[in-house]
Amino acid sequence: MEDWVIWIILAVVLGVAEIFTLTAALGILGVASLLTAATAALGLPIPLQLLVFTLSSAAGLFTVRPIAMRHIRQPQLKRFGVEALVGKHAYVISEVTGRDGRVRIGGEEWSARAYDETLVIPTGATVDVIEIEGATALVYPRE
Repeated sequence: MEDWVIWIILAVVLGVAEIFTLTAALGILGVASLLTAATAALGLPIPLQLLVFTLSSAAGLFTVRPIAMRHIRQPQLKRFGVEALVGKHAYVISEVTGRDGRVRIGGEEWSARAYDETLVIPTGATVDVIEIEGATALVYPRE
């Protein structure tokens, strides 16, 4: 079997492994294998093929990895799920005490408790969502 075919097979195997792992490192090695396959097709000897593979792998890792790490370290721009409800306002549907109550947050009805257990928040009041514990919103009256 010719050298360039082996490099192509290696590139395909690394590409498939990258699809399943999503690490970027295997994809970089797959691209390096493709570059090496091109040099092998030109008829370069095996030591030079290995040198091309090593240099292209190192170049890929040193250029792509810092970019990937920069993207990983960026803060999340938007909150979603129950985290997005914290800080929103809600309307009291049934009286909210330190033990129970009901509020409407953005069209959804939630069980609620007063953040300050001594408060009693009447029906119709506007409150702020301070925290979400499980499926219960902890609320505090707006001033």
